Amino acid sequence: MTIATESASTAPQGLSRATSLILAAALFMEMMDSTIIATALPSIASDIGTDPVSLKLALTSYLVALAVFIPISGWLSDRVGARNLLSFAILVFIIGSIACAFSNSLGSFVLSRFLQGMGGSMMTPVARILLVRSTPRDQLVSAMAWLAVPALMGPMMGPPIGGILTSYLSWHWIFLVNIPIGVLGIFMTRKYIPRLGIRRKTPLDLAGFILSAVAFAGIVFGLSVISLPALHPVYGIVAVVVGLICGVVYWHHAKSHATPILNPKIFSNGLFFRSVAGGFIFRLGIGATPFLMPLLLQVGYGLSPVESGLITFAGALGAIAFKFIAQRFYKVLGLKLALSIAVVGAVVALSVSGFIPPSDAIWLLLAALFVAGLARSAFFTVATAMALSGVSDEETGQASALVSVAQNISIALAVAVAGSVLQASSYLRDSELGLIDLRIAVLSAAAISACAIIFLIGLPRGADSILMARNPAKSEPVE
Repeated sequence: MTIATESASTAPQGLSRATSLILAAALFMEMMDSTIIATALPSIASDIGTDPVSLKLALTSYLVALAVFIPISGWLSDRVGARNLLSFAILVFIIGSIACAFSNSLGSFVLSRFLQGMGGSMMTPVARILLVRSTPRDQLVSAMAWLAVPALMGPMMGPPIGGILTSYLSWHWIFLVNIPIGVLGIFMTRKYIPRLGIRRKTPLDLAGFILSAVAFAGIVFGLSVISLPALHPVYGIVAVVVGLICGVVYWHHAKSHATPILNPKIFSNGLFFRSVAGGFIFRLGIGATPFLMPLLLQVGYGLSPVESGLITFAGALGAIAFKFIAQRFYKVLGLKLALSIAVVGAVVALSVSGFIPPSDAIWLLLAALFVAGLARSAFFTVATAMALSGVSDEETGQASALVSVAQNISIALAVAVAGSVLQASSYLRDSELGLIDLRIAVLSAAAISACAIIFLIGLPRGADSILMARNPAKSEPVE
């Protein structure tokens, strides 16, 4: 049963950009918090009476919460409305942030980060749902460009901002700053984002939710433990194996269930499959950049954390710059060529940046990082728009959740792979981690990302026409 309300076709002109900016602000807060505590770990550990290595469990608990609750975000958005769910998600994120700021033990801090992750898990997929359902298809690439900026800037800006707040105020402000931002986000969401979406009474696939939660949480937790050894690596290996087994069981469960929590049939859509698979491979290499570049600059070249943060910020500037040319970039080149150029540009720029000492050619290094950020933004913007534009409004919730799940797993896997390459390289050389190991890891990451172009070769004819359609796929408007 549905109740009529404002639809995308009657939304005021310019709504898409306003929506994009509001959603981008919420996503920036969530994305930044996924990495902001990295530089504050020693200070937090000292205050709550633990060691920084153990406190890395807080990083893992946040990622696990994302893995557990992202799959159910599509069902919840259809059940209660995407705008309502986004407001609730921001509220949960605020409560989790307050709990983090007042934590006084390792256990309470880990649980608080998990609560924060619960809120954050619903922000990204629900933001995409709202954006897709309120944006004409021919404006989707431009609108998605605004949404891609916080996803690229947040992880890069988190560590330097965390370091500044910890150094000049205290680590508590890392979380307290989320309160006014979150309150403003809820107000703006309720005031300016219309009630667009699907309200359906679909029963919850409880067995599917449990299986998917264990599968994704096991994989993300295991990869995080392997790459951030707060626990013995054997726990990570066991978790990954359990996750993979549950994933296989869920796949068979979903094929026989009438309304699975995540429907694998969406992958039969050629555009969706190729964009998600290509994005997964691309992010498998590029996703290690926020991990590798600070190590390269600090361990390889001896720069300070502040100097490293300022240099890597060039990549964030490249991501911002792309939003000004996003629509023209796609329309002039078309999907296949635009994505191919983005892959090649990112791979070449990343490879080059690994061999430029900042003391010799700082401007060349900044230029390479800028181009890498520009290319990454180009790929993810166009690929995500391509994935979500080809599905119906009824499938948008599940499609957005699947995109977010793939992103989180690929990022966790990227860091694990990069860490493994570093360890293997230094082990084979029988020496401590050095510049040569970091350069090998950077080149390996670039080579992996280059494989994404395989999924672009077979893009179906007429793919461009889907993003050229004037209006979104029609669905019955609901409250």
